[in-house]
Amino acid sequence: MPLIPYDPLNLFRRDGNLPSWPGISQLLENDWFRFGTMPRVDVRETPTQVIVTAEIPGLERKEDVNIVIHDRHLHLSGEIHRTHEEKGENLHRAERYYGQFSRTVPLPAAVEEEGAKATYRNGILEITLPKSRTQVGRRIDVDFH
Repeated sequence: MPLIPYDPLNLFRRDGNLPSWPGISQLLENDWFRFGTMPRVDVRETPTQVIVTAEIPGLERKEDVNIVIHDRHLHLSGEIHRTHEEKGENLHRAERYYGQFSRTVPLPAAVEEEGAKATYRNGILEITLPKSRTQVGRRIDVDFH
């Protein structure tokens, strides 16, 4: 497994040699299209809960992130603020992302908002969602005659 996430459009961004397709350079340069604006997520499931883990480094306050559950989808959005900016410095490279982010993740099972918990530590947001009681299921015995 590679340590650096694969970005299929990086090939086009490298060295400013963008393909000459009409409008592609504007499309690739828009912030909403870049992969950095969407947090990377892992979704896993246990018999009783769904756990979503998202990489969102740079959050400073809980007000900077919004978590909404709707129609078997988890919607993450928020904003990362640039914390340090010195006047008179020459910035040679700026790769860390700041600004607004958004991501919608389909959930593998119906969940309940009651009992949902979210924790943020070291740039990782973990959201634990209890599965809906109607989705957990139960065994039905068959009557044989």
